[in-house]
Order: sequence, then C-alpha cells, then structure tokens
Amino acid sequence: MWRPLSHHLIKEQYFSMKRFILPEAAKREIHGSKECALLDIREHGLYGEGHPFLSVHCPYSDFEQMVVALVPNRHVSVILLDNGDGISELAADLLIQMGYRQVSILKGGAPAWAAAGYTLYKGVNLPSKTLGELIEHRDHPQIISPTILHQWQTEGRPLHFFDCRPPNEYDKMTIPGARCVPNGELAHRLAAVVTNDSDPIVVTCAGRTRGLIGASGLQRLKLNNPIYAVENGTQGWALSGFTLDRGNGRPEMPALSQSALEASRQRADTLIAAEKLICIDAAVFTELARDQDRTLYLVDVRSLAEFKAGHLPHAVHAWSGQIAQAVDLTIGVRRARVVLSDDTGMRAAIAAIWLRALNYEVYILRETNPGALPSDWRENAPARSPVDLLKRIPVSSAILQISGSGAQVIDIRNSQEFRRAHIPGALWANRARLGVIPNDCPQILCADDAVAAAYLARDLRSRGATINGLLEGSLAAWQSAGQPIAATPDHPADGECIDFLFFVHDRHDGNLDSARRYLEWETGLIAQLDPEELQSFRWV
Repeated sequence: MWRPLSHHLIKEQYFSMKRFILPEAAKREIHGSKECALLDIREHGLYGEGHPFLSVHCPYSDFEQMVVALVPNRHVSVILLDNGDGISELAADLLIQMGYRQVSILKGGAPAWAAAGYTLYKGVNLPSKTLGELIEHRDHPQIISPTILHQWQTEGRPLHFFDCRPPNEYDKMTIPGARCVPNGELAHRLAAVVTNDSDPIVVTCAGRTRGLIGASGLQRLKLNNPIYAVENGTQGWALSGFTLDRGNGRPEMPALSQSALEASRQRADTLIAAEKLICIDAAVFTELARDQDRTLYLVDVRSLAEFKAGHLPHAVHAWSGQIAQAVDLTIGVRRARVVLSDDTGMRAAIAAIWLRALNYEVYILRETNPGALPSDWRENAPARSPVDLLKRIPVSSAILQISGSGAQVIDIRNSQEFRRAHIPGALWANRARLGVIPNDCPQILCADDAVAAAYLARDLRSRGATINGLLEGSLAAWQSAGQPIAATPDHPADGECIDFLFFVHDRHDGNLDSARRYLEWETGLIAQLDPEELQSFRWV
C-alpha cells in the first residue's frame, strides 16, 4: 500500500536517490548492460518533434497513471527527461514518494541532449518503426506495388488479402478487398482464413512497419504460398491514385475450429523450435518473479475479447502484432524480461521473435491456468500515488459560479478538442502548463478523465489555487443543457499545443504531401542511427 513519506524522510532520501546526470552518462547507461528506463515526460507534441531514440514517452500530464505500468520495478534505474524546464524534478519527487530507488534527472533535458551532439528523432514508436526497416533490409520480404495489386484485383486473380492492423484502424480506412486480420492473429488463424497453399498471401498496413513485419513473420512459417507486403500500405495506395475504403466497421476475428486450433499449435511448436525461443512453465515463472533486481512483464498477446474473458494474474494486454508495432506503449525498461502468454503458442511466438530483436529477454509461458501462478507475484511493485477525486459540479451550478463568483473554467482536454469546441471564456491548459492558469479566482475544471483532473488539481492547489470542482459530464453535458459553445481553430496557437503532434496528424485523411513526408521519414530512420543505437537490436 502506498504511504506518503514524512517530510524528513523525503528530504533525506531526496539526496540519496535523486541525482542529476549529464547526457553523456545517460547515453552510456541506456546503452549499457543493465536495465534502465529513459522516460521522456514532455507532452506528446514536444516528444514527437524530437526525442532520444530509446526514450519512452510518459507525459507528466498522465505520469502517475502510466509510470507504474511502464516501470513496474521500483529498483530499476529511471532517468527523466524534460524540456529543460524543471518538470523532471517534480516527477522525480513523485517517483521517490512511490518507492522508486534510483531516480536521475537528465540535466538540461532534451536541449542538452541535442547540444551534446546526440540526435533527437521525430515521430513515435521509433525502435519498432526502425525494426520494420531493418527487417526489410535483412529478410527481404517480397513487396507488391499498389499498381500490380490493383491489376491482380481487376483481373480477378485468386489471392488472400489481409489488413494486418486492429479493427479500429481498419475501420478508418483500408485498401478495397482487404480483410481485417491483425498480425499475430493471421498466423494463429491461418488454417481458418487461408484455404489453400498456392494462392498468394498479401498483407497491408497503413504504411510500412506492420506490413513488413507481418510478411516476414509469415515467411518464417515456411508456407508454400507466395507472401507479399503492399508497398507503403494504404498511404502507398492513395499516392498511386487509388481510392481507399472508409467506415468498414470493426469485424470480429475469424472463428477457429478445433482442427484450426490444433494447426496453430503445431505450427507454433515448429516455429518455436526453429527460432530457438525459450518456453517456461509456472515454476520457472515464479522464480523469475522473485528476482527483484530484474524487471518482469507478463503480457497476454491474445485478442482483447479473449483477455477480458479471463487472464493470468497481473497480466497486461497487448495484441501480438501491436506489441511489435509500439513496444514502448507497454514496456518501459530496456533489456527487461518479458513473458508472453496466449493459448496455442503461435501469437506469443510471433511477438517473441520481434521483442527478442528489440533486445528484450523473452519467454513464452506454456501455462494457461490462472491458478498455476502465484497471485501475489506483483506485491512488491510500486503503487500509484493516491489522489482524491474532485467534487462534481452540475452544469446549472457551474453556470451560477461562472456568472456569480467569477469562476474560471480550466479545460484540460486535448488541445485539438478544445479548438473544436469549448465553453466560452474557458482557458486551455494541462499539467505541464500550469503557469498559464491564474490564482486570483476560483476554478472549475472541464475534463474527460476524472483521475487526470484530480492530479492536476493537486498541483494547482500546491500553487495556492482554489479548485471548486470538476464539471459533471464534461463538455458533453454542457452542450446537452443547451449552453453555448465556442470554437477557436487557431487558439491555442500551434506552438502552445504541446500535447499534439502535427507531424503525423493528417496523413490518412487525404493529405498526400503529408503521406509522402511520413514515408520519407520512415525510410530514413536507419541512416540516422549511430553505432550504439544500431547495436540495440539483436538478431539470432
């Protein structure tokens, strides 16, 4: 259970556990032999405009809600990086109160990293994106151009065509004729969706990474079918002058018969042996969990529906294909141990191949009975700092407070949502921009996340602000009550929207120039790597 430390104890431990570290030392540590977490605590827009290659995004606005999952071992070394604005010191104090033992602040933040001669990379999910590019250079998966694919479709040539992204992305847009079966699931459900061993299998994504990884993964199954990745995915299709399908719904995964399940199991056994992947049982898992000097993640790589129906104690969910696409959303510690769980072993094997390449110590758990694992194996993990939820203020009361006592509405939703619609006179802010909020009047928060609002309110009160409460039902309730809203497309200004990454926002919405720039960025990643960054990948 989390307990706040006394002031004396905080002061005593502050100097023993929190230190400033220069970029050169941080670089050595992140590329060293021991576990380490480099957390970039800036907001999404600042992070996406330039960050160290192996940093993991953990924005201060959601810090307490994210850090425990990303860094579940309080003994691991944690390095915090901000914009040189002192926010890392606030985050460091929180970590120490939560029980973390080794907390460092990168002195000078991201500007100092660049000044030391190290690259700040644009974009997100950099190790995963780079992995896709390296796979193309290493495995040479066959590529099919949108023009040739369109020709095959026009001719009615037999083929199996799959969109290897999750259903929500498939719904946004896809190439006509593609069936939604995400990476990992495709290998697992192959017997149910590929009816012969001669027709080509074609996989696509929105760009490059998942198409390349998906094709390479299928190649490792030694199928007779020719396997292709669509060149540049949906963006390549649009750039070739073809029309995308939009609003296709969110289809369920193809059902598996007992024979198809057995086929998945047999193929998994063959793949695990060929790739020399390590399988463990419950006893070995328990031994790994007892090692407090190492970080352990238990990741269930089945579908979300299967996960919700029941899973192993303290497991987190990450779809097999998605954990390779965005590993930094789940795993925050470099060189950590990762245990993967599924049913037949296929989805875990596919994920394990790529996580191993990303230099994690990976195991496949061949145990699906929740009772086989100790339920308390996470008992020593850090806990989120507690926070009291704010009093809810009905719209009618908020109106009176605004007009009567001059209460200021502070809107902490996404900056782009604020631009589209907000309460007239509201001020946009987030936890990393508290300086824009005046303390000379009472405040009402407007937010969709009550927990995030509570943490922000705690920070504001420490600065002397008076927080009346949280608008009940957020902006939707205000609108439903017939109250006016305002739209400010240019306010806050782009430079103030630190939570939004303009770099990638419209590449799927018909902006072909944006798509071209994105693909140029993706294909240019390898050339930017220094020798240490390149060596952070591991091939067997």
